[in-house]
Amino acid sequence: MSAKQPSRRQFLSTAALTTAGVTLAGVPILNGVAEAGVTSVLYPQAELTDASGKYALPKLPYEYKALEPVIDAKTVEIHHDKHHAAYVAGANKAEDNLTAARSEGKFDLVKYWSKELAFQGSGHILHTIYWTNLGPKGGGEAKGDLAKQIARDFGDFAKFKQHLTAATTTVEASGWGVLAYQVFAKKLTVLQVEKHQDLTTWGSIPLLVIDVWEHAYYLTYQNKRADYVTKIFDIVNWENIAQRYDAARKVG
Repeated sequence: MSAKQPSRRQFLSTAALTTAGVTLAGVPILNGVAEAGVTSVLYPQAELTDASGKYALPKLPYEYKALEPVIDAKTVEIHHDKHHAAYVAGANKAEDNLTAARSEGKFDLVKYWSKELAFQGSGHILHTIYWTNLGPKGGGEAKGDLAKQIARDFGDFAKFKQHLTAATTTVEASGWGVLAYQVFAKKLTVLQVEKHQDLTTWGSIPLLVIDVWEHAYYLTYQNKRADYVTKIFDIVNWENIAQRYDAARKVG
């Protein structure tokens, strides 16, 4: 299969993601360039970066109130406009400082800014996926090829849901529960991610991500993380996740 040459925007977007070195991102490369169709599904609407390659806050695909009653409008507003925006700003700041370090030949803070880029960049990527993973018409179960893969790798949907729920609920401190496709093994895996980037595995492409930082649920659920995780399955957009699964399989 031959890949089309990427546009300048696609090239800059891919370059920015590759620079971030984010384990979960797993930017899909086919024959040396990102395949536009795959990238646009796995990294929604190329909104991770703007035309210049800078990280950018994507627009929500729905109104703040669209996820009620599972997630209240105020939580969605603060989560997107404040917390997600802060990760975008943090990732850009880290990249700017690394660029300055290269220009000036001063690398005394390279360890700090590299950690910042991994943390802030991963936060941006996961949040961008998170918003598209959810929707007002979500819920139910996976269908089609994704459902068959879940049955092969987890036994059945119920066992998979129990596994992901348990992993997500018990993340130490703040982090994410992630259903990912492992490109090398060609199978699904559940990851328990601390912060945004710890305890991930190389080659794992996130399909479904569940944010369990307290800012994702505290206004409604207070300290009852398990209640939030249980309810969030009512708004999971399985059509979006199936599209991501189909795209992820094309990587390997």
